[in-house]
Amino acid sequence: MPNTDATDRIPAMGRSLDLADDTAGPRTAPPKQGRARKITRPIRAEAADPVDEDRRRGRGTISNRSARFEPVQRVADDDGWGTLETLEPFKTTVTEERPKTIITRNESPDLSFDRSINPYRGCEHGCVYCFARPTHAYMGLSSGLDFESRLFVKVGAAERLAAELAAPSYKARTIAIGTNTDPYQPIERTHEVMRSVLQVLARTNHPVGIVTKSVLVTRDIDLLAPMAAKGLVKVALSVTTLDAKLARTMEPRASTPGRRLEAIRRLSEAGIPVVVMTAPIIPSVNDAEIEAILEAARGLGAREAGFVMLRLPLEVRDLFREWLLQHFPDRLRHVMSLVQSFRDGKDNDSTWGQRMTGTGPYAAMIARRFEIACARLGFPKTRARLRTDLFVKPELAGAQLSLF
Repeated sequence: MPNTDATDRIPAMGRSLDLADDTAGPRTAPPKQGRARKITRPIRAEAADPVDEDRRRGRGTISNRSARFEPVQRVADDDGWGTLETLEPFKTTVTEERPKTIITRNESPDLSFDRSINPYRGCEHGCVYCFARPTHAYMGLSSGLDFESRLFVKVGAAERLAAELAAPSYKARTIAIGTNTDPYQPIERTHEVMRSVLQVLARTNHPVGIVTKSVLVTRDIDLLAPMAAKGLVKVALSVTTLDAKLARTMEPRASTPGRRLEAIRRLSEAGIPVVVMTAPIIPSVNDAEIEAILEAARGLGAREAGFVMLRLPLEVRDLFREWLLQHFPDRLRHVMSLVQSFRDGKDNDSTWGQRMTGTGPYAAMIARRFEIACARLGFPKTRARLRTDLFVKPELAGAQLSLF
């Protein structure tokens, strides 16, 4: 299998997070130390056809380039009659799709799970750094504003899941949910695809690991708490910063840091194991907050912790540079210089085993800081395993009964 950056299957989790049931620790190796890499990519940025601020208010990115597979690029151009002033703001639209399968498989050697579910395509949270943005190109849509405004809901996901779990050949292993887009993004309030999927997993005693940035996960405590009592669930809350202003700039429609900490407290009080994820770590933007985030989460009941270094695959590279130029122009060169220092002189490195952690002195320093903070706060080095022995195949309506 080629060593490529398969962004449709890579989770927002790092070396210290293990959602699987069959391993006691991360599969990824610690960052390699050594001399800083030679910087090869010029550090500069300019917004290609930036969208007017009034049209993108409340969004993460500032441009909407055509998808990378499209033969032409569309550029807005004023014809002198004020036509650009009549363009409407980017509004969230939701398109229904009925997938043939709902469980996605992967064979990545540096992931702690081999299957996942993503109830939605695209994500309204609008996190500018999201590594999943390039997947929208497969729909013929932009990885920029389209990714956070033109969403797809997988109708019938619960029924499809039940059918796949009922297959005679199916063997239970932890299913990771939220590895690509957040299952508790705002449209989940009305569509409730995630809740319906959880109901199937709860009925069948199937282990599940959840990754989210949303306090909406607390809505499902009634399902999660009984599963947790059986050792079937783990919830990872991603807390990138404690600064509400910075969070609003980076991830404008995700829950505020305070609300995410509240979710950690409420889940923990309900007996649900919580992992705090400092992900991604962005040099010179939020890297100074690692210890503070871990301390706040530990004090509210988080049991495990993990981190991921910033990843900039494909279109995300330029979208992130545009964002820096817009909000932190004085830090652009410094931030990208540090990124390239732990990405082998490039903006991104998709090599298995180091895409989450990075390499070089800066990555090693971050890993050491994280390790020391976890030891001081009492986060365990080993990972709690989820159970698979309780799984019961679902009974499908209309299934033929056995005669014996």
